[in-house]
Amino acid sequence: MKRLWIALAIIGIAAGPARSAQIFEKVGTFDGQFLKIGIGARAAGMGGAFVAVADDPSAVYWNAAGVARLEEDKTSVQVNHTEWPASVNVDQATIVFHVKKLPGAVAFNARSLSIANDVVRDSFHPDGTGETFDAGYSSFGLTYARSFTDKFSAGASLNLVRLGLAEFSQETIAFDLGTLYDVGVAGMKIGFAIQNIGGQVQFIDRQARIPTVFRVGTSAELLKSGANRLIGSFEFSHPPDNSERLNAGVEYGFKDFLFLRSGYNINYDSEGFAAGAGVKFPVSPLNTNATFDYAYTDMKTLGAGHRFSLDIRF
Repeated sequence: MKRLWIALAIIGIAAGPARSAQIFEKVGTFDGQFLKIGIGARAAGMGGAFVAVADDPSAVYWNAAGVARLEEDKTSVQVNHTEWPASVNVDQATIVFHVKKLPGAVAFNARSLSIANDVVRDSFHPDGTGETFDAGYSSFGLTYARSFTDKFSAGASLNLVRLGLAEFSQETIAFDLGTLYDVGVAGMKIGFAIQNIGGQVQFIDRQARIPTVFRVGTSAELLKSGANRLIGSFEFSHPPDNSERLNAGVEYGFKDFLFLRSGYNINYDSEGFAAGAGVKFPVSPLNTNATFDYAYTDMKTLGAGHRFSLDIRF
């Protein structure tokens, strides 16, 4: 536990100058903002503090290294649905599997953001021209991760990102990198990830990069006694177009069956308190189980965000 407090102090010291510095926030200067919407109800319920937990298929988003931590004798499938304010929906599906004679794990995932069709308006037709348009974003990713020792794992993802608005569309390639290290004390882990490296898109005559996000954090078992388990997680992230952010969360598990979660998104413009719950249950006699999770996020003046996840291992 002493090492946990030391690690938290180091991260706090590193984040302190960043918070106090006068930083010009380049809001609105990067495209592909949907790539910053967190995936998975479990992670969201913990306030988005998941880079050092990352032990379910949503690791393809939070920290690719976590994919290597999934059971080697099982295939994992996860589907996620997010209901965002303004009738925005984000859907994502992931499959994680193992290939014989290839160490580690491989994952494929697909993600999309969709909005309802809107009316085309111009200066001569403020009530609409009778036509409609839509906008949508999607990404398709391949992840490979492996454990190099019993304490250290690393992973990388290659993502094809597509952005569309009415008749315009653009594609770009981006990479994610992540590492996960087990300290060996109190179940403590340290996670590090860089997301969306190297992508740039252009609409008509405007160019913009997609947001490369840096994440570092730590997690630990705060309680493990009989049927009870409590995990705490803390994370620092740095987006290129906004101020530094902190995330903190906890997850309580009872008999690896019932889970309760809570967390907070700190220094976010439109996200704050978060909470969630999950239940794990068998779905067949063939050693198959599923976990259903739900998370609520307070979006302040925008309302609320709701996430639903189904994770199946077989």
